[in-house]
Amino acid sequence: MAELLEDLHNEEAAPKPTTIHDLKPKMRLEGTVTRVELFGAFVDIGVGQDGLVHISQLSTQRVNRVSDVVKEGDQVTVWVLNVEPDRQRIDLTMIEPLAVEWDEIRPGQVYTGTVTRLERFGAFVDIGTTRDGLVHVSEITAEDYIRDPQERLSVGDEVQVKVLKVDRKRRRLELSIKALEEHLVEEVEEEEEPEEQLTAIELAWRQAQRAKRHKKHHRKKAQRRRVQDEIFARTLQLRDES
Repeated sequence: MAELLEDLHNEEAAPKPTTIHDLKPKMRLEGTVTRVELFGAFVDIGVGQDGLVHISQLSTQRVNRVSDVVKEGDQVTVWVLNVEPDRQRIDLTMIEPLAVEWDEIRPGQVYTGTVTRLERFGAFVDIGTTRDGLVHVSEITAEDYIRDPQERLSVGDEVQVKVLKVDRKRRRLELSIKALEEHLVEEVEEEEEPEEQLTAIELAWRQAQRAKRHKKHHRKKAQRRRVQDEIFARTLQLRDES
């Protein structure tokens, strides 16, 4: 989400688009309603081609008549839905898009989100999509074992999370804070004193310690993952049933 926020900031700072080729999905623009039809409203956004806000994109509430929402000459805020330069077509919306769409989310991606709720089994984090993701208690920190997320987190905290799993059909997200901490540890290890400067004994000791550490880490990770998957599945099932 940090990257998405940076993109939005850059868009705000970027020059105002002047042609249809300058437009991008989710771009926020100010425009003037030039014509109202039964199916929607045409809006001049300053690119030489009016965009169409379909009646279904005027509001999150049901709209029976376009004129109930906008009239000719109204100044409106719109977002770009779709652009087809070859057809000189611009689809707009007056409903602010999600910061993150479900079809954009992939395992391994990193987002900045906000802790919205804490439970004994984990923390729910809003990364800008329709449903908060879950950071299981075992995925909160790599430093030590914690029994309750409140030992490390509070509602309102801004955290960086890595996507572990995404279930688009059920709108479920498994996230991890610990995975990013482990990545930092690996980077620190890579910055250790170059091995060519070590004696044979020092090098052998380091390699043995590293192998031992990695073996222990992967064994614990596999065990935690099995337990986590079982708890996570039961938790979400209970939440859905309630």
